Amino acid sequence: MINGHDPGRARTALFTLDSGCSREEWVRIGMAAKAAGIPEGDFVEWSSTAANFGGEREAQSVWKSIKPDGGIGEGTLFKMAQDAGWRDTSSAAGTRSHRPVKAAPKRDSARELRSAETARADVVAALESYPAASADHPYIAAKRGDAAGLRMVPTTSKLTIGGQSVAGWLAVPVSSLDGELRTIQFIPPPGTGKKLNMSGATFADGLLVVGDIAADSTVCVCEGIGQAWACTRADHHTAAAVTFGASRCRTVATLLRDRYPEARIVIVPDRGKEADAEAIARDIGGMWVELPVEKPNNYDANDFEAEHGVDALADLLRGVRRPEARLPLDIIFADELPDTVAAPDELVQGVLTVGASSVLYGDSNSGKTFVVIDLAAAIARGVPWMERQTEPGLVIYLAAEAPRSVMARLQAYQVHNGLRVPNFAIVRNPINLFDGEADSQAIIDTVRQLEAQRQQKVRLIVGDTLARLSAGANENAGQDMGLVIQNFDRIRTECDAHFMLIHHCGKVAAAGARGWSGIRAAIDTEIEVTNSPSGWCAEITKQRDLASKGERIGFRLDRVELGLSKWGSPVTSCVVLPEDAALRVVTSKKLGAVEGAVLEFLKARNAGAKGADIAKHFDGQYSRQSIYRACKTLAEARRLHHTAGIYDLARGA
Repeated sequence: MINGHDPGRARTALFTLDSGCSREEWVRIGMAAKAAGIPEGDFVEWSSTAANFGGEREAQSVWKSIKPDGGIGEGTLFKMAQDAGWRDTSSAAGTRSHRPVKAAPKRDSARELRSAETARADVVAALESYPAASADHPYIAAKRGDAAGLRMVPTTSKLTIGGQSVAGWLAVPVSSLDGELRTIQFIPPPGTGKKLNMSGATFADGLLVVGDIAADSTVCVCEGIGQAWACTRADHHTAAAVTFGASRCRTVATLLRDRYPEARIVIVPDRGKEADAEAIARDIGGMWVELPVEKPNNYDANDFEAEHGVDALADLLRGVRRPEARLPLDIIFADELPDTVAAPDELVQGVLTVGASSVLYGDSNSGKTFVVIDLAAAIARGVPWMERQTEPGLVIYLAAEAPRSVMARLQAYQVHNGLRVPNFAIVRNPINLFDGEADSQAIIDTVRQLEAQRQQKVRLIVGDTLARLSAGANENAGQDMGLVIQNFDRIRTECDAHFMLIHHCGKVAAAGARGWSGIRAAIDTEIEVTNSPSGWCAEITKQRDLASKGERIGFRLDRVELGLSKWGSPVTSCVVLPEDAALRVVTSKKLGAVEGAVLEFLKARNAGAKGADIAKHFDGQYSRQSIYRACKTLAEARRLHHTAGIYDLARGA
């Protein structure tokens, strides 16, 4: 028993069923199989017995998509198997599948052993009843192979697998390294169908060895028998092991390494599976071969020999590659860097980069949400924003604070521009990035499903606002906000989309966005939106990869009437229109000598500094209290930026 499941019993039930059923039924069986504790490998192996088998990758993908609690239990598997004629001889027979089975281990083991021996005896009897294959069998002839050890299903055979007759097919034995037969693979004449595997039997530790393996010899590990024949023709001193599928390559390579610790094991993958081959070679202390990079996926060693000849294949096999040592961290050496630097991939020209992160903040009623909606709509439409180019794509707006307000503002945008904005999705659910990972996963799943439905990439995700997306967290505590940023980064990384958070400024606007200073450190771009007597402005106050820090984007808000309330008064919203950015409004308060000295110090330094460092510089000239007061006055006058404890010159100061 494993976690209350009996995998041996479930496996025998699964292999009773016809894997050549409809796709809907196949997925349903997969759900029941996963609920019964069957491993992925057994599901893929069972699926491969179907005449309509779509390949290992498809089966693996479907298996991974099945949730353990998908609503179909293990009882469905056993009921379907019983309806198909399966007889349950295990100790669990007669019990309900969801009840724990209390049976003596010895009795269970004995029955499982007898069941396995019966299945093996059936496979052995079937293989022995087939005549030896001849060299002129169409598959052997087409692959220039060797008939030794192979058999052929008589043309009069009634055997069917998944509804497909295998009469006249090649029968390939799959055995352990000790020679015990595990199953049979049936191969049709070229171009007439797909390979099928014996129903009711499993590969387990099975493989097929072509040639003779010596303790210190070379062994090529290949997916199919055709590739194995080609490798042994290229070097008569080389043996080859057939894995019967890419998913079993690691299993077979590991078995060979355990049995032959001194052998030279070479993984010979089909084209497109080089990364897996290198990983396996690294893990078992082996080597691998790379086929020409210009060839299509699934091009193999047999194809290479047919195209270039046996001598060329011999040269290819001699040019083995040793896997590079895998370091715990991803590194690159400075002298390996190219001479030219790749330009940042910009989402909005000079403002945002693809797949990065940003915070746009401002005081209440500063126009920040209007700015974000205007920018996001430009991306959704694929049009320039404020005379800056945009990368078009889907936008997902997490309207956690006020969904109705966001919808009204988008309606105003559409009315004003006389159009409908495509590709702009508004999420109206409450979202919490602090309380676990459920909402983060929901966002990721939504992004993937929308991309599949719309056949477009999600380029921008907007979180409105950070306070609503982190409900329950202490905004000033790194321990809390660190969890929020962790989920924030996970979403943008897995979705490969830019994630912009809308945030509020603190009590003192000049001190920047409120809350934990680590937020500013974690993001790539910061934009401050202000509303002053001289006009509205969005200023880029941090920029990691672009040279636009300090740029100011002016705008104005124009009112748009959307209808009438039930009392007959106008219902209005606003839209953003471009406007020249005015110079910063500096307080009319006259600056004193201390403030002037601080400004001159920072200008000469050409970099920001902590208040304590500024005060230390003026030790003996001004008191520390005077310096701190001067820094605060300059920040309130917007002559200095004060963020994360650092004072820096404001643009134009």
